Amino acid sequence: MTSSSAEQDNYRNYLSEEETKNTQWRFGPPDYSVVNKLFEEGRTKIWPPGSLEEKVQRLVKSWEMEIFHKTNIDDFKTLDPKKYTFSLNGRKALNLEEIGKLGGGYNPLLQTSLPEKFRAYNPDGETAESSHRTFTTTFPRGFALEILHVYSGPPVIVYKFRHWGYVEGPFKGHAPTGERVELYGMAIFEVDEEMRVVKVEFFYDPGQLLGGLLKGVSLDGSAEEAATSCPVLRKTG
Repeated sequence: MTSSSAEQDNYRNYLSEEETKNTQWRFGPPDYSVVNKLFEEGRTKIWPPGSLEEKVQRLVKSWEMEIFHKTNIDDFKTLDPKKYTFSLNGRKALNLEEIGKLGGGYNPLLQTSLPEKFRAYNPDGETAESSHRTFTTTFPRGFALEILHVYSGPPVIVYKFRHWGYVEGPFKGHAPTGERVELYGMAIFEVDEEMRVVKVEFFYDPGQLLGGLLKGVSLDGSAEEAATSCPVLRKTG
């Protein structure tokens, strides 16, 4: 599953061989070759190189790569660590320190007001590593992203997106179904004069994702543990 060269990534910045050598990675340099194939096979839009939509898509994919895989804020190129804030569905905006306290990874993206006993995924009980392991196991080919529409360009970028993947691994005690799961939403990215992100707002229903992951029959713990132990998957998107 390992790419022969990080420079082959056509959809993200800051993954050249030299840049990956000089970066502190959570799981080692990420390999997007598998999810890029999923993206190319399943996308509904092909944006012309250099178009506003293509630039926004590249920015978002590069931002996502840094948020999930880089551990040193000094290595971030897509955002301004001193000004950056993130919010989900109108919740209080969080800075990087506050995001870290939530555990990082998927946790800020899956914040919930549900009582704990009703949570299919409980971000309060997950770390960046455990959440990443959970979702890379569930989606071994990754969770692809495409930009469907850009409503306004910088400095306040507003866009509609689509995420999708195939449930080919277990999720929280539920067997894989092989079905495609899709997540649609809107986002606002505010950028500075250097095109660094300073504010992110996401709006979507996490139930679109989690509902599709709970359709499989219940598994015993040993079967799921074996599936989540693969270290290679941690480097995927």
